[in-house]
Amino acid sequence: MRTAVTQSHTRLAGVAAYLPETTLSTAELEDRLAERNPTLDLPRGLIHERSGVRRRHVALPHEKPSDLAAHAARRVLEDNGLRAADLDLLVYAGVSSDAVEPATGHIVAAKIGACCPVFDVRNACNSVLNAIQVADALISAGRHRRVLVCCGELPTAGTPWTVASAEEYVTVAASYTVSDAGAALLLEAGAEPGVLAHRFSAYSAGWQAAVSAVDNLTTDPSAGRPTIGPLVVDSVALVRGIENIDYAVFHKPLADLGLTWDDFAAVCVHQATLPTLWWFCDQVRIPQGKVVVTIAQHGNLVAATLLVQLARVVGSGRVRRGDLVALVGLASGASAGIVVVRW
Repeated sequence: MRTAVTQSHTRLAGVAAYLPETTLSTAELEDRLAERNPTLDLPRGLIHERSGVRRRHVALPHEKPSDLAAHAARRVLEDNGLRAADLDLLVYAGVSSDAVEPATGHIVAAKIGACCPVFDVRNACNSVLNAIQVADALISAGRHRRVLVCCGELPTAGTPWTVASAEEYVTVAASYTVSDAGAALLLEAGAEPGVLAHRFSAYSAGWQAAVSAVDNLTTDPSAGRPTIGPLVVDSVALVRGIENIDYAVFHKPLADLGLTWDDFAAVCVHQATLPTLWWFCDQVRIPQGKVVVTIAQHGNLVAATLLVQLARVVGSGRVRRGDLVALVGLASGASAGIVVVRW
């Protein structure tokens, strides 16, 4: 049995991302839709025009969310010279899951050979941010020393390839912007703080603006993995929900730390579409040059978005040890949050 440790800070030890090699361009996706809906005149160029997405990643037919998370988990452990047995806790934080029961964290742990406690945290595209919040609380309280936060997103499994009308096509258009990915973040107890602040807010009255219905849950017999109904988004209502969130959620942590956006080496922002990304940045005054843009070439990576961006800037050398990074989350529900870290 592990013994409790004294109160400490939480440092970010490593981050990794896994992006499937198979990709599908927006033009190729539109070709496929046209083939499968020959009686409909579906508008070309609408997906890119409204989302900015040019390409998305598609997992192999046999892969499940746990596989994508396990790919990233193994990578971050290897990068840090660790084994799965060195973990105290594994938190799975994805929208996608292998099954309704058990927690997908169990399946990831079994695949990488971990024998620690596990649980899932789920809050749409803010799942990873909330998992960091939980992990930081547990590490700071001395309950755990090394926590792996991971997610595997497989939203393309729910792509609606046939639609009844051009109107329905517009309604489910958000389903054509999503992308598959895995991501993992290793958090450890440390003498110096890495997680400096986090703050969250919600406007739950706006939950109906973006829904992928549970009552459409089915199993794809050819893939042996769960699929869900298309993501139906009311863009106007979703923006209205985000506008109802008090933007102090983003500004107060910076003010408390005596920081401005200019102090950050990078600002990772969740990206559902390119137009809404720049609209949001204007609202909260995030300089565009600080933003890590992934939506065009990688699509909407769902809850993996922020960790994929963090892995990208760390891997490229844009963010080095000691640099400040802001992880800014927006999610259906609607919810918003920020985690301020020193890498």
